[in-house]
Amino acid sequence: MNAAITAPELKQLIDAGSVSLVDVLLPEDFASRRSAGAANACVYEMVFLERIAECVPDPERAVVVYDDSGTTQAARTAKAKLERAGYRNVAILEGGLHAWQAAGFAVEPGTPVPPPAAADEGVYSIDTEKSVVEWTGRNINNRHYGRIALSGGEVVLEDGLPVSGRFVLDMKSITNLDLQDEGWRGMLHRHLKSEDFFDVEQFPTATFELSGADEIARATPGTPNFEISGALTVKGTTSPICFPAMIAPQEDGSLKAQATIDLDRTIWNVCYGSGRLYERLGMHLVNDLISIELFIVAQKAA
Repeated sequence: MNAAITAPELKQLIDAGSVSLVDVLLPEDFASRRSAGAANACVYEMVFLERIAECVPDPERAVVVYDDSGTTQAARTAKAKLERAGYRNVAILEGGLHAWQAAGFAVEPGTPVPPPAAADEGVYSIDTEKSVVEWTGRNINNRHYGRIALSGGEVVLEDGLPVSGRFVLDMKSITNLDLQDEGWRGMLHRHLKSEDFFDVEQFPTATFELSGADEIARATPGTPNFEISGALTVKGTTSPICFPAMIAPQEDGSLKAQATIDLDRTIWNVCYGSGRLYERLGMHLVNDLISIELFIVAQKAA
């Protein structure tokens, strides 16, 4: 059997009873529609080969695997896993289930898969309990990381795009998560809150004012789908920033967003340990760039 076969070729093998057919996508996709006579073993699951052993216990039997469109690596990955597991006669259905159906062969209908969630227009309030802001600072020898609490905020959606918003960070809440010794951790907390870094007594909050977003063309799931624009204010200094973000409406009507941003802290007058601004720093040298990772949950305002 060739490494890839067409739908008519597969139909001949099925009619002859000489092949086992395996759908390698999610169980819910398999339940919604499948080629007649196919079994299901999801290639994304750790138990994929266990499922295969149940469907096709004889590694000498011919196996054809298929995905939905034949345009991704799902079927190719399944074929490679099967061959590494000792299956000697494995082929891929060219064009996947789309090609099978286009050729006029039977597709068994089932429970339809719900369409992707869509966001309603309007104002969404930031869920401060579920949202997380993480920071990472580094030097040549080490790194520290921790969190900053969001104290509030909102975002406005129009035509599926974030058009405005405001996010408020409680800078007094800044914490470290990597140091296990309470003494060292407490010292770092005091240093971060001091005027060397964020001077939280004078500047207790930092804010991001979202001014717009552009949709990223041809974004695929798991990659940023929007380019966010706005202005970040830290220590009384405001500067524009842009960054890519993933924004995904949820089935419960909420929004989730994730982004990772590298910022030159010295732009906002957070200058301690900067080798560009101070000399002969020794062990006190700190990288100018800090990383911020956002995990935002927002609920539709009543």
